[in-house]
Amino acid sequence: MTRLIQIKKGKVRRVALVEEPNVRFLDTCSSICELAHIAIAAGMKLSDVARQRAKRETLDYTPIYEGRSEWRLLPAIDHPGEPSRCLVSGTGLTHLGSARGRQSMHATATEDLTDSMKMFRWGVEGGRPPEGDI
Repeated sequence: MTRLIQIKKGKVRRVALVEEPNVRFLDTCSSICELAHIAIAAGMKLSDVARQRAKRETLDYTPIYEGRSEWRLLPAIDHPGEPSRCLVSGTGLTHLGSARGRQSMHATATEDLTDSMKMFRWGVEGGRPPEGDI
């Protein structure tokens, strides 16, 4: 499996291939969105293009992952030039009625709860965090 991350240091953005315990920078690529466009134009798999563009330069992944590096993790995919063109959403289940409706549509006799209902319940079980907490 190919794992890619987007990272940023100051105004510099890079895409890196995760090769535990390191990350390997990709050549001339500042976003996974850009890399995807390159792969589509070449008629290639994203993973193949990433491997082709992998440079020799590596960094230790642990400090980046733990937030102890000058490099900061960015969302897995975004649209750097026009952030409004990228929408990330959850299940859309905001109340028990919609969760029950989806449960009844997808449940089978052998299945206790759908993934949607499990996710909804995880949100409800924890309750709202106190103000200032995540």
